[in-house]
Amino acid sequence: MDILSLNFQSEKQIILNFYDSLETCKIEEIPKILSNYCSKDLLWRGFHPFNEIRGIENLFSQFWQPLKNSFLNFQRRMDIFLAGYNTISGSEGVWVISMGHLMGLFDNSWIGIKETKKIAMLRYCEFSKIENGKITEVAMFFDIPHLMLQAGIKPFACETGISLVQPGPLTHDGLMFNEQDPNKGNKTIEIIENMINDVKVWTSSNRLSLIKELKKSWNDNMIWWGPTGIGSTFTIERYADQHAGPFRETFKERKFNGHLCRIAEGNFGGFFGWPNLTLTPSKKFMGITTAPKPSEMRVIDMYRREGNKLTENWVFIDLLHFWKILGVDVLKN
Repeated sequence: MDILSLNFQSEKQIILNFYDSLETCKIEEIPKILSNYCSKDLLWRGFHPFNEIRGIENLFSQFWQPLKNSFLNFQRRMDIFLAGYNTISGSEGVWVISMGHLMGLFDNSWIGIKETKKIAMLRYCEFSKIENGKITEVAMFFDIPHLMLQAGIKPFACETGISLVQPGPLTHDGLMFNEQDPNKGNKTIEIIENMINDVKVWTSSNRLSLIKELKKSWNDNMIWWGPTGIGSTFTIERYADQHAGPFRETFKERKFNGHLCRIAEGNFGGFFGWPNLTLTPSKKFMGITTAPKPSEMRVIDMYRREGNKLTENWVFIDLLHFWKILGVDVLKN
């Protein structure tokens, strides 16, 4: 297959049509919409408490029906939209990525979070695999702790960065509805992969070595849009101080499990794993002290490239799942 000859326009249109149908439909119409656009045995991966859901009937009853019942006047506000061909063994094929916020009036409780009767924004990123005109796999990750903050609940004691309603790209060019130059996407994925390799071989806890490593792949004015509980940081030096340094000091035992999908288009790209990492905490993290046993991090990372380096990074981590393995149920605290 000549990957460079693919333009992904038909796959993008399937996802856009699917989103349009979901946004405007009544709740009782969702099963038919899922049937029209998704394979019957769809595999859907989501953050805790949803985890893996198999089949469109289960997806409707366990996720879409409760979500649409809780958030009225539902809107999907996208900041990034792209597609690409994933070459990772076992998940090969065309995937479409959407990132932004799901917005609505939070009028009924959801997964134990009390309603606010006010506008609410659920930060999300969604990877969808398209095969023979149908969606066959989905990874839909969302920042539930950020929704908890909007509802007046502080799920974590402290952050090294700061939590915000995160904006889209500074350049406002992340919605790639039209065909893109494949050479730009190839350059983006090459830089992302180089950055991943730098992280995998990192062993020193010396701060200067960390900054030198970061400067290889990142522009000085980088922004790391981190999940609630860790927070966002700006510039290489602050990122080293407020996330990368503390994170690596806390998790000296780290196992990289790999990714299921990694693609890029234009100046944007990203990946997800299930889980990406197995980590053992050696000290307090996010204000929480637990036994030093291994836990999992399911992560989506989205990137914007500027020139020959990365400059923005939106990060989704299933912190609820990570802490539950360690004996802390954030939703019930």
